[in-house]
Amino acid sequence: MAIHYSASSTDDKNQPTGINSQILDKGGDVREGEALDVEAVSTWLRNQGIDIQGEPIVTQFSGGASNWTYRLQYQNQDLILRRPPKGTKAKSAHDMVREYTVQEALKNAYPYVPKMVALCTDEEVIGADFYVMERMEGIIPRANLPKGVDLDTAQTRALCTNVIDALIELHQVDYKEHPDLVNLGRGEGYCARQVSGWDKRYVKAKTPNVPSFALVSQWLGKHTPADSKTCVIHNDWRFDNVILDSSDPTKVIGVLDWEMATLGDPLMDLGSALAYWIEEDDNIVMQQSRRQPTHLKGMMTREEVVAYYLKQTGLKIDNWTFYEVFGLFRLAGIVQQIYYRYYNKQTTNPTFKNFWIIVHVLHAKCLKLIAQYEGEALFVSHVQPHLQDRGIDAATIEQLPSPVQSVIKGILPKSYFVQTNQKSAKRED
Repeated sequence: MAIHYSASSTDDKNQPTGINSQILDKGGDVREGEALDVEAVSTWLRNQGIDIQGEPIVTQFSGGASNWTYRLQYQNQDLILRRPPKGTKAKSAHDMVREYTVQEALKNAYPYVPKMVALCTDEEVIGADFYVMERMEGIIPRANLPKGVDLDTAQTRALCTNVIDALIELHQVDYKEHPDLVNLGRGEGYCARQVSGWDKRYVKAKTPNVPSFALVSQWLGKHTPADSKTCVIHNDWRFDNVILDSSDPTKVIGVLDWEMATLGDPLMDLGSALAYWIEEDDNIVMQQSRRQPTHLKGMMTREEVVAYYLKQTGLKIDNWTFYEVFGLFRLAGIVQQIYYRYYNKQTTNPTFKNFWIIVHVLHAKCLKLIAQYEGEALFVSHVQPHLQDRGIDAATIEQLPSPVQSVIKGILPKSYFVQTNQKSAKRED
């Protein structure tokens, strides 16, 4: 494992001697329009009895496309503040109270949660709920590992395994021992509620330039299984939500972003996690939107992750396609909710400008998986007609840039376009 340290390169007053600052996760300039009322936050923290000295150095983390995350470096405290974005479409997707409560409840049961400092539900302070926690210093593996962290194939496999093991460990927590965790869930029927819930969320966030996902949600509804079990699930499990030990980047020391955590089916959590799992040979659009370094040699494939997870947990699956399609559908909903804010000028972050293109790719991937599961003949004779009846056809794809159209057409079942062309010809006759 090659990790290049340089004591002279440090620019962080709280940083241990000898650690290259370039490999540690740290904030940058606060984005335009996302400034934090630091004076109000400091006053509120002092009123809560929190010992903070001086005025903080404030930076903002660029990772993530949802909640806003700030670092507050006081003279005696290194803190993180989390708040939802402005113009939020779905408050349930940015629940600061849930995020704080889950981590506080897990502190003695799961070793990877940061230490909570305080929760604010008074929107008069900064205009939204927020919470503050102690900063955990380490490496966050985003689209690529930081420069200076060079893992060989065996070390990359160890990192991959450790991240999956941390998810498995979460799924083994006895939530019944913690009242705040018991109150998270709504009992049996989680899988069905999720399919219905994400269908409704997507419809509310839909813009004119994206597909309706009507066929996908209909197929998911028909193939929804009973819950495999109930446990604490993270619901946003990605490499860029874990913190790695700076002295051993294969070791997980922290897990972040708990606002979507709940009690639910662990296989749904796994399916949602694998929607982000971009492999080395995946299409160019997915590669360009990659959020984690799962393309590296040594990483498990999605198929290998599923096999490993089932072996370690003893769970059984009759229809993995359901969980895989659901994960992609749910990710499309998350991406579309973010794009909705950009489309309606509730945010000017240019990162979100082309999120609608990602939604198209995710839709195509869902249809491909459904066609593979049903078989091409059944897809054409029974599934495809319903797609046309709902007014979803290749015309929506023509709005996309030509290179993206090529990617989409390379993913979709060939019969998708054959059927569409045949129907168009009949209409012309």
